[in-house]
Amino acid sequence: MTFSPTLLLAVAAGGAAGSVARFVVMSAIGNWLGFAFPYGTLAVNVAGSFVMGALVELGALAWSPSPELKALLTVGVLGGFTTFSTFSLDAAVLMQRGELAASATYMVVSVLFSVGGLFAGLFLIRGMVG
Repeated sequence: MTFSPTLLLAVAAGGAAGSVARFVVMSAIGNWLGFAFPYGTLAVNVAGSFVMGALVELGALAWSPSPELKALLTVGVLGGFTTFSTFSLDAAVLMQRGELAASATYMVVSVLFSVGGLFAGLFLIRGMVG
């Protein structure tokens, strides 16, 4: 893929819009349902995954957006809104290829290592600062 200035600008603009949308949605849901459970994060992850699935299938069956528009919506907006949508797409692609073991491994390893990485970062900084 060629990284043209227009393509990079589309990703950047979409990422900004997606990040603002994530903040607004998460804040609204948190204010509505409370912050004791990550309802806002769950909502953006599920919504982002749904929209990613819809966009990818629409693009495969009936729509041919320009590379810039596709990047703006998928990598930019949805990537800024939730990276979980990309994780979900990757897992689905592996499943649809019939690579069920690879998909299951990817999902388990992604969740365990990502949460583990978060805790590793927490403990590293706690050890350095506190």
